[in-house]
Amino acid sequence: MKKDIEIPIAKDVHVVIAQEWNKEFLAKDWNAYIINNRKDTIEMVLVVSKGYLGDKKTSTMRHGIGTLAAKSFAKIELVQEDVLALNNEFFVTFFAENKLYERRFVFPEHTVTEKNLKPIPVLNLDGVTAK
Repeated sequence: MKKDIEIPIAKDVHVVIAQEWNKEFLAKDWNAYIINNRKDTIEMVLVVSKGYLGDKKTSTMRHGIGTLAAKSFAKIELVQEDVLALNNEFFVTFFAENKLYERRFVFPEHTVTEKNLKPIPVLNLDGVTAK
């Protein structure tokens, strides 16, 4: 019976952490974004984020993004510089094609740095893509 259970794979949905200039504080900020690079809209998008490394843990944050159109993005949260020294996990769930999809995205400790920035096409910013 297990062979009859279909577990859909969430493709073309990404989580990135991008660096942006904050005009208000005149400083560079790190912001997490979810990107829907699919050809269809995804609905009821939920993101649960946390940071961890050994005994150190951040609070678990829950974000209801809602609907995300095809080839678009939404900001998840501001990521503080000291949290980037931890493993950062983003667990994403959404509905598409009348199916529930889920995927875990992880930024390993110390991987979100200026030297690892790459252009993110849909976002039009430089950032680091989660694994």
